[in-house]
Amino acid sequence: MLPRGVKRMENLIPVLLIGLAGGVAVGLQGPLTSMMSQRIGTMESVFIVHLGGAILAGVIVLGMKGGNLGAWRTVPWYALGAGALGLVVLSAVSYTIPRIGAATTVTLIIVAELVASTLLDHFGLLGTSVRLLDPARVLGIVVLFLGTWLIMR
Repeated sequence: MLPRGVKRMENLIPVLLIGLAGGVAVGLQGPLTSMMSQRIGTMESVFIVHLGGAILAGVIVLGMKGGNLGAWRTVPWYALGAGALGLVVLSAVSYTIPRIGAATTVTLIIVAELVASTLLDHFGLLGTSVRLLDPARVLGIVVLFLGTWLIMR
């Protein structure tokens, strides 16, 4: 019988790999969207990116025979705004990458994301687990800002 920590690590590895794959996808999506944006415009490139994502998601959901799509009415109305937030993200990425570079853009977005997420956790908003802001987390945020400054200079 394996120690408890080993079993947890086995369960955690796929989660970490999926998270890393998402990070690589974000890192690639930004420059690709920016490249498209420089040639056809920001909103046009955002439209194409979202259309491509909608088509792929639609094919996958159709392959799942609709999955649980019918339950969309049970989702809080404000959660349906997530797609609009994706538009903000892609627009910001498309606009900033040609001006400040991919690494600085991604760094700014990640720092803002982590600060926003820390506040969501602190107050337990939008279904997050409450995780209070303590001195260690504040120090982590300060280090993030310091790292961002170092990357931007």
